[in-house]
Amino acid sequence: MGLLATLLGKILGKGTPSTQSTAASGAQPPLASGTPPPVAAAPTSGTAPAPVVDVTAILDGLSSKSSEKLDWRNSIVDLMKLVGMDSSYSARTELAKELHYTGSTSDSAAMNIWLHKQVIMKIAENGGKVPQDLLKS
Repeated sequence: MGLLATLLGKILGKGTPSTQSTAASGAQPPLASGTPPPVAAAPTSGTAPAPVVDVTAILDGLSSKSSEKLDWRNSIVDLMKLVGMDSSYSARTELAKELHYTGSTSDSAAMNIWLHKQVIMKIAENGGKVPQDLLKS
């Protein structure tokens, strides 16, 4: 399992990311804390849509329990730390490779900004309800 799938699984409670803009339907397994992810009702349109996971509620909840002040809304390092993942430079360069980053990995600031945007977009594509301001370019 790749780092992106692991990250999405920790946040959305799913095993693998979707390649489409909607997630596969099914029951959500509980988070590491044993609490199922908050789910908002999605609009109906013929077929039963996948439930939408309230990412803000999940990550803010984890953040409130953390002994560190982690800014998941702006930092890929903090986002990874918050869900219990390795946020080292090597882990982030591996994630960048997985997401097909074409910039220089030696410019870690630019890579981190790009990674954060990509991960937030992937969360949204896979059934995560994220704040609109995080989806802007």
